[in-house]
Amino acid sequence: MSAAVAAAVKKIAIYILGDENKRGRLFVAVGSIIAGFLGLMFLPIAVISSIGSMNIEPPDIDKSLFTESALFESLDSEQQAEITNIQNQGRAIEDAMTNADVRDQTIKAQLIYMSYFDEVQIFYAESYADLFANSTNDSDLIAAINSTYGLDIDYDEFVRTYTFVMNSTINAFMFTDTGTKNCADLAAWADNAYISGWGYMNGFIGERNETDRIRYADNAGLVLGYLNYSPTDKKFNSAYSTLVYTEQGGIDTMPEVVGIGLFDGSQHGIYVGNGEVIFSSVDFGYVTKEVVSNGGWTSWCTYEGVDYPQEVTDAIESLNEDSSLKN
Repeated sequence: MSAAVAAAVKKIAIYILGDENKRGRLFVAVGSIIAGFLGLMFLPIAVISSIGSMNIEPPDIDKSLFTESALFESLDSEQQAEITNIQNQGRAIEDAMTNADVRDQTIKAQLIYMSYFDEVQIFYAESYADLFANSTNDSDLIAAINSTYGLDIDYDEFVRTYTFVMNSTINAFMFTDTGTKNCADLAAWADNAYISGWGYMNGFIGERNETDRIRYADNAGLVLGYLNYSPTDKKFNSAYSTLVYTEQGGIDTMPEVVGIGLFDGSQHGIYVGNGEVIFSSVDFGYVTKEVVSNGGWTSWCTYEGVDYPQEVTDAIESLNEDSSLKN
């Protein structure tokens, strides 16, 4: 666990770890209030790791305490005030990121703030969110944050921490429409898998492997995972067991729409814009990204269960008309 992850976790945990009677409730805090703020499913593991390093005996857990209200009422006034402050900070960042049209980076913004901003005296969520909106990549973002707030965030440490965090959760902020299965969100799903460092494992669709706690998806599973994942319930279901697709035409006829499927005769990829495709590779052993022209992609396709915009429908109709004229 990196120093940044430990700092973010201990900043919250310290208010409860000091009270022996509340150690059992620490897991409740992580599972409800804290996880509700950060949206990070990695926290239970990180906190357990922190407890181990402090030589504190694992507590007996009262399952009836697994509610936010039960935990909050058990805290003293100082602890309640700190938790409330943490929640308010998280919500302010979420609102600012939404207003700046970078909602999909909310977890990143919250993680950086919780990990590195202890000594920052003046903070406005709106101007903080603007740094995310105006940065073209994470390297530029970290440089801008360091310059603006007088910090010294190590970029490589940030990448390790962020990858770990994102692999441990499904980013709830990446979806533009949780009520449908659409190609834009499919592209966001693929990009999230790439950023999060998902591995390749046969039969997986994005679930965590209980042995190593890493998320995996096989090639078809990368798409099936999106189709089977419920952002509302935050769970995978089994609505789709087989990837059903239709090859529509050659790569040279593909409309510039993110979320379109690519096919090379054996494996699928998801077009994410800027001439790039993301796919889960059995050869590499993980979800990877490449320039479309660098691969062996021969056709573009659509997937059953995914909605596509009119631009895609028009392209399919045009291809069908051309085919009819040739025949």
